[in-house]
Amino acid sequence: MRNNELSAWTLLVASAVLGSVTMLSLSGCKPPETTEVDVSTGEYVESNTTASDSNVTTTISQAVETPIPSDNAASDNAASDNAAAAVKDATTADAAKQLIADNSAEVVSSGGDWPQWGGTRQRNNTPGVKNLPLEWNIGKFDRRTGDWDDTKAKNIRWFSNLGSQTYGNPVIAEGQVYVGTNNGAGHLKRFPSKVDLGCLLAFDEKTGDFKWQHSSEKLITGRVHDWPLQGICCSPLVEGNRLWFVTSRGEVRCLDTEGFYDNEDDGPVKDEMVSLAAIMNAGPSAEAFELALAGLAEGKLTDAAKAALAAAGAEVEGDVKIETVTEGKSWTAQGKFDGIDRELTIKQIGPRIKFFKKLGTSDKRDADVIWVYNMMGPEMGISQHNMCSCSVTSYGDLLFVNTGNGLDESHLNLPAPDAPSFICMNKNTGEVLWTDGAPAKNILHGQWSSPTVGTFDGVPQALFAGGDGILYSFRADEGKDGNPELLWKFDCNPKTSKWVLGGEGTRNNLIATPVVYDGLVYIAVGQDPEHGEGEGHLWCINPNMRGDISPTLAMKLGDDGKRIPIPHRRIQAVEPENGEVEVDNPNSGVVWHYSMLDTNGDEEIDFEEEMHRSIGTCAIKDDVLYVADFSGLVHCLDAKGTKDGKPIVHFTYDMLAQSWGSPLIADGHVFIGDEDGDVAIFEFGKENVEPIDEINMGSSVYSTPVGANESIFISTKDKLFSIGK
Repeated sequence: MRNNELSAWTLLVASAVLGSVTMLSLSGCKPPETTEVDVSTGEYVESNTTASDSNVTTTISQAVETPIPSDNAASDNAASDNAAAAVKDATTADAAKQLIADNSAEVVSSGGDWPQWGGTRQRNNTPGVKNLPLEWNIGKFDRRTGDWDDTKAKNIRWFSNLGSQTYGNPVIAEGQVYVGTNNGAGHLKRFPSKVDLGCLLAFDEKTGDFKWQHSSEKLITGRVHDWPLQGICCSPLVEGNRLWFVTSRGEVRCLDTEGFYDNEDDGPVKDEMVSLAAIMNAGPSAEAFELALAGLAEGKLTDAAKAALAAAGAEVEGDVKIETVTEGKSWTAQGKFDGIDRELTIKQIGPRIKFFKKLGTSDKRDADVIWVYNMMGPEMGISQHNMCSCSVTSYGDLLFVNTGNGLDESHLNLPAPDAPSFICMNKNTGEVLWTDGAPAKNILHGQWSSPTVGTFDGVPQALFAGGDGILYSFRADEGKDGNPELLWKFDCNPKTSKWVLGGEGTRNNLIATPVVYDGLVYIAVGQDPEHGEGEGHLWCINPNMRGDISPTLAMKLGDDGKRIPIPHRRIQAVEPENGEVEVDNPNSGVVWHYSMLDTNGDEEIDFEEEMHRSIGTCAIKDDVLYVADFSGLVHCLDAKGTKDGKPIVHFTYDMLAQSWGSPLIADGHVFIGDEDGDVAIFEFGKENVEPIDEINMGSSVYSTPVGANESIFISTKDKLFSIGK
């Protein structure tokens, strides 16, 4: 064992994040204006369709949950006996009337589909799936050609190619598997692998065959808003034939899971205009650009233009009719392209000629968009830091979204202090029902966590992990006059902790997702992975309290000797050198807290006896909790703790590699991946302190293993595997 200092480690400032993670930024700070499809100068960006008089395109969806009568209303689970005394909610009866039938227990026990991050809105990754393999071999992949040698492969049902970096967790629903990644696989001809995109991919669950791709082109503001190569870092929510997710462009999108395979262009987003091909006025293609421009003026396509279209999967067949819309700027081209009668739009935009097409039922490999809400548009005006990575969840017709609003590239300035951080939408229409600005000016860096919904003592709560390190709970309803009801807030950092650029401080973000288990809430603190390792905290919280239920309060002694509350500050809540003090909160919601524990009794805190920063989410079953920290330690604890509020640590295990993901508890075992590409497999139970095996996946596992339909789904850095007997 090695001793570890209690302060955070100093590491590099750079770039990286995943489905619950992120990275630093270096350029850009102003939210981009909404780009219209018909611009003739300025860069056109695919899939930014909005209504002309609104920031959202609306529709009526078929995915609806049914309210249940108030006399059937119940808590998701009873509060723990050792939780702090609950404060009665005067409006519990009214809230109960709004309760939505919760199918979480059914989803977990069925062992079937796993239709969102964590399977249900409670986010506890413990599916009831059975017959999972405990051994497998991925075979060998030729690093140059990608060819698979399956001679020694075992229990691999199939694999599919993902992008060059993958942080999204797989979601399995209705015979399809969905994963967020970048465009490294180049599944669409019009977007070869060298084009950087945010991609949401859909595969056939049984065969691994590619079905369709949603493509998000990079924001022109650059890495401050849309970090290179990170792709889509969230997991989608699927209900019926509808899917919701947040793009790398700061949009909330609703898609048809069937894509265009149902031979319908579901709307109201229809005939979506998308990029097809381009000819640059630079380098070797400069001459082709000039010839193509001259050819369009004469009403014809040059060979270079036809070659560009053919490479994009739109080979010209027969004659093409060119009509000028704006002389020297825009044209239409009518003809047969790749066997399909189409009208293309052609524009000269800056130093390039760009070709566009409208998506329709013949475009089976593209996603079918239902509605879009652009959070970076003028209506909401968020300025995401590096990316949005929220995995949305729902409660009835309500959709909850972390907007990702954050700092600019200076890591000091907040470009959009008045923009909301947490919003509630109508999932069927995309209408924003309410917004909340907390944590406002106290955002430390970015906001990359995902919301959770639980019902406690008859009150449905939407949990939002804020960018100030505070966990907020709002009543999960439509709000009033565009505002939600704040039920409680919990500061997950000690008041004396300090935020220092580059991860050198002790104040942390919340990147993990809150988990609901047996009437309690669990969450760990962490930072951008590029900030490195440092001290962490794991909390168990009683959600039936109200108001500020933080462990401690920030106070200052007044001239009369009385304690005066101090408003929360971003860098450091309590500055002892200025006479400020951190005092116990009599209204604390802490059930137990784990940061370090001298488990071997040697009166020293060893590396393995400390909870380090974590970007992973805990998983809990039968009161046994597993969580991995970024330092590579797997921690196993009692979920309820002691009666006097202390943690019970069963064991820790060092994987000897950083862990970005979260545990999967399924079929009597626990599966956890790490950056070295190893998946550690433990027998479930507090007495099983060593893994029974560690299986290498060939490249880093930044995501979380998922169990569904007698299979384990693991997305590595560049591949998706379906593993089963």
